Amino acid sequence: MIDAHHHIWLQKDLPWLLGPEQPRIFGPYRGIMRDYTMREYLGDIAGTGITKSVYVQANWAPDRFMDEVAWVQTEGEAHGMPSAIVGFVDFTTGDVRAQLEKLKSFNRMRGIRQQFHWHENATYRFASHPDLCRDATVQQNIARLGDYGWTFDLQVFTPQMAGAVELARACPHITFVLQHSGMLEDTSEIGRAAWHEGMKALADSPNVVTKLSGFGTFSHRVDPDFIEEMIVTVEDMFGAERCMFGSNFPIEKLWSSYTELFHAFTKGAKTLNKNKQLAIFNDTAARVYGI
Repeated sequence: MIDAHHHIWLQKDLPWLLGPEQPRIFGPYRGIMRDYTMREYLGDIAGTGITKSVYVQANWAPDRFMDEVAWVQTEGEAHGMPSAIVGFVDFTTGDVRAQLEKLKSFNRMRGIRQQFHWHENATYRFASHPDLCRDATVQQNIARLGDYGWTFDLQVFTPQMAGAVELARACPHITFVLQHSGMLEDTSEIGRAAWHEGMKALADSPNVVTKLSGFGTFSHRVDPDFIEEMIVTVEDMFGAERCMFGSNFPIEKLWSSYTELFHAFTKGAKTLNKNKQLAIFNDTAARVYGI
């Protein structure tokens, strides 16, 4: 089985982990203001049956994007995981090819994430403005990932999904991996309806797959009922062959053990047939990330 979304980090390399806590989307994070190494991650997943994993960039200083990938590559060679790396480059500045060229020698590289999510609530905000998906330079640069066979890990909120659809259509040869199933943060009836409409539009783009992950981001807890609801709803829209499990560890270690989280996901998928479960917990990630 594959964990398609986790992070390892060294505290000294993550500015947002240093000094006093600042308001963050995932709440108080004193418990992870320290090194989170591959060795600890392997201890966390013990007994779950996870045999492969995908590292997703953890927001090192932007000019150190190559250092991040180099370090994770070294960790992968030493421990056997991560099996694949999703690194970072800045798609908003000029021609991105010089940045991509610096990463192509690392054989665990499979994709890039630059977080485009923007929200009226500043605590939830990451991107500089809400419409990066519609930016012509961004679209042109993301299209260049095709030269490397790499994916783009896409992170947006509901109001940005229409722009995300435009981006996916502008780059039909790129596989987009939607983070956290669209980050449903407004669970009111109106909020759910808007999220569902945006998700359906993304699902109608055949080059978009999605991660079943991050479902505790806004509640700061493991909610088995919500996890099951999300798995069933998203699978119905995308199909299991376009859904993959991701732990988002160690962020969700703030409120859960890996075992508790993983069991909530496997239980949440219990109404799906065995082939769909295998796709979600293994086959989709193996295909998309080539592991």
